[in-house]
Amino acid sequence: MTAMALHGVHHTARPTWKLKETVEFYRDKLGLKLVHAISARGWGPIQHPDFLHFFFESGRGSTIAFFYYIGHAQPEYLRAVDCFDYDAIHTAWSVETEAELVGWKDALKMKGVEVVMDVQHELIRSIYMRDPNGYLVEITFQNRPFTPLDHADAARTITAAIAMEERERSGGEKFAGIEAVWNEKANRLDTEVEWV
Repeated sequence: MTAMALHGVHHTARPTWKLKETVEFYRDKLGLKLVHAISARGWGPIQHPDFLHFFFESGRGSTIAFFYYIGHAQPEYLRAVDCFDYDAIHTAWSVETEAELVGWKDALKMKGVEVVMDVQHELIRSIYMRDPNGYLVEITFQNRPFTPLDHADAARTITAAIAMEERERSGGEKFAGIEAVWNEKANRLDTEVEWV
């Protein structure tokens, strides 16, 4: 039997109701090559409208794609909102040096793209902007590769968080903040609980 394995992201996809602006942003401002477009009559559910599904090359064999639903108004629940949970759904591209990241920041400003955040989070530094649809877009520099120590810490962190989530679901204390995860990790380290 062939081993099951995934080999990288082929594409991410999002809807757009701003066809021209989306193409201009990803092709002209980010410099991504438009590489494929599917034009189709609706398929799937009977109410599915005709659409364009178009793809931009986004590096290392991946693409970012958009659906443009012809004659279909943007539903309210898909409108951009200024909220942390909406921004959690985003795309991040990598650059190889911090100087390259700074260069992107300067180049985007010159093209009229507002960089809304420049954040150092642990081992990566990122700049963020919004595309014409309001989607958050990130360019990031990772200052070192992930190590076995990072892998082990990730396992400990997620195991502790799952334990807190399960405790709350079974009627225990409310899982309300990151300190609960840190305390659970510390307790598990003290008792040498086996990690995932």
